[in-house]
Amino acid sequence: MALKIGRGAEAPPFLVMDVITAANAKAAALPPGAPGVIRMEVGQPGTGAPRGAAEAAIRALQAGTPMGYTEAFGLRSLRERIARHYAERYGAAVAAERVAVTVGASGAFPLAFLAAFDPGDSVAMAAPFYPPYANILTALGMRPVLLPCGPETRWQPTVAMLEALDPVPAGLILASPCNPAGTMLPPAEFAAIAEWCGRAGVRLVSDEIYHGLTYGEVPETTAATIPGAVVVNSFSKYFSMTGWRIGWLVLPEDLVRPVECLAQNLFISAPHVAQVAAEAAFDCRDELEANIAGYRRSRAALLAALPGAGFDRLSPADGAFYLWADVGHLTNDSVAFCQRMLAEAGIAATPGVDFDRERGRRFLRFSYCGPEADMAAAPARLAAWLGR
Repeated sequence: MALKIGRGAEAPPFLVMDVITAANAKAAALPPGAPGVIRMEVGQPGTGAPRGAAEAAIRALQAGTPMGYTEAFGLRSLRERIARHYAERYGAAVAAERVAVTVGASGAFPLAFLAAFDPGDSVAMAAPFYPPYANILTALGMRPVLLPCGPETRWQPTVAMLEALDPVPAGLILASPCNPAGTMLPPAEFAAIAEWCGRAGVRLVSDEIYHGLTYGEVPETTAATIPGAVVVNSFSKYFSMTGWRIGWLVLPEDLVRPVECLAQNLFISAPHVAQVAAEAAFDCRDELEANIAGYRRSRAALLAALPGAGFDRLSPADGAFYLWADVGHLTNDSVAFCQRMLAEAGIAATPGVDFDRERGRRFLRFSYCGPEADMAAAPARLAAWLGR
């Protein structure tokens, strides 16, 4: 008799991880002296953790600090430092008791979804979207509701889209700046959507992981301004600490204890040594802002040169470190197109079907958080590949 396989086993792949595997294999097979693979597939800063964060971890280990379980919500000192960050960066009063340190933002989402929603509940989000939103919800028995967005709304949802939903969803995920398009909601539109959520009784989950990575207007946080909202953030992007696996939630009062109980059972706690490093990262602003200056230069170079290489339909890229490229004039199969780009041009990018299952075959995402020299070299290599 065949053994049962659970519903979670049906989760689709996060394709960017497959691209990473293929790019690693391509790089390993290159002969000595051959041009390397330019990595534009993953949102992983090429700079690594700030020096002060790494040194704090080294000092703690050399001092023999026991690296055991912390409280489920993390070290008290780190939670207080995150709360102070909201006061310093946004002028927002956030109690440390509402802060939960998590195993990256990836660990924050299931905690938030399990505490806020029930199996069968629908949760709305813009499409294109960050794939694990929908994949985690589906694995938990919840139903993602996709709102097809385009350049006319800057790839962001509108109140009109939400008002057209029937039935009204239990939740809404907003990301500003968003992944994959890098666009932001103007403050008035964000406020209007938040006001609609309040009227309709919809729980807002605000993904603020790309805060700090903006190239014009600075977004506000929902942490102290929208009752009932859940804020997700992480040390992976602005703080350049992807492999340390540290994120956080700012929770409304009604979800604090439910999330704490879930965290105790699912994760026990985030890694102790990574929490030590994360707390020190707040004191590395000069280094972190220098990283942002590098992203800004790479963004400008790509926006100027990619059109001449054949990629002339790009998102505005207000923030984050992504360009969402319409390649419908080049291909109707972005998966095969990205495979050929890697094999023939040595450039790794992510096919759009990862972010939009219906329309993604004519899109791909370029990430520009890698080394500046690589980002500067990419357009010429692409132009040569396409015969431009």
